[in-house]
Amino acid sequence: MQLNRFDNVQEFWDCTQAYLLQHQGENNVLLSILHTLLHNPERYLGKPYLAIVQTSGEILAVAIRTPPQKLILSKAQNIDALRLIAEDLRQEQLPGSMGLAKEVEIFSQTWRSLTGQFYQRSMVMKIYQLTAVQTVSTSRGYLRLATESDRSLLIEWLSAFLSEINQAVSEDIEHQIDNRLKQQNIYFWVDGTPVSVASSKQVLPTIGRINLAYTPPEYRRQGYATASVAALSQKLLDQGCRHCFLLADLANPTANHIYQAIGYRPICDWHEYSFTSKE
Repeated sequence: MQLNRFDNVQEFWDCTQAYLLQHQGENNVLLSILHTLLHNPERYLGKPYLAIVQTSGEILAVAIRTPPQKLILSKAQNIDALRLIAEDLRQEQLPGSMGLAKEVEIFSQTWRSLTGQFYQRSMVMKIYQLTAVQTVSTSRGYLRLATESDRSLLIEWLSAFLSEINQAVSEDIEHQIDNRLKQQNIYFWVDGTPVSVASSKQVLPTIGRINLAYTPPEYRRQGYATASVAALSQKLLDQGCRHCFLLADLANPTANHIYQAIGYRPICDWHEYSFTSKE
């Protein structure tokens, strides 16, 4: 069993794509990041960490990190492979890890034993998959592509969203918004004025993701989130996607109910851990 790092994103993709696609739902976050690294590398400001653990040519686990973000782990064929990843990164200032519940818990325990750092589960999420949008009652309004004139509002809303889910508002938030506008993948639901925002990505010709959905408090409970996510999910299906994925925080039962009403079905648990020097 050995770990290999990659500097070339295309070589990393060529090596890992078959493995990641075997469980495309569980690995959809990694697939999405790799798509961005290949086609929109300016989205990330730092050099990515790209690693695989393999034995006799067979991949056992994949890990990706785009600093300053947390490490993201794939579904692992052999849990022992996670220790090699932890050992490879032990000298790094790693803020945390995320991945499937079993893999990320074992990695975090290993990180604690290697570094002495404490770990705490900071978010419990569910990965959902959709293959057809269900007919649901939605609010009036329409889906509109966000434009440069919406930049200030998008920064305000994304900052509020991150604060609401207890995520730090990163210094590159303006860069994130500028990149989404450039990629033309962020939309408003408009009912006279923008009332909800959602963002999507076509990761591969047959795989799509909803990677942001937020409605400000003053516009909630009026069906706007349902309408925007349903419309954007249908847009992805119309573009040829056979599967749409999203991550939902289980601490938000309203969002989870909305997604299931639209047609998203839970497939696995996804956890996030934070590492600190103090317990």
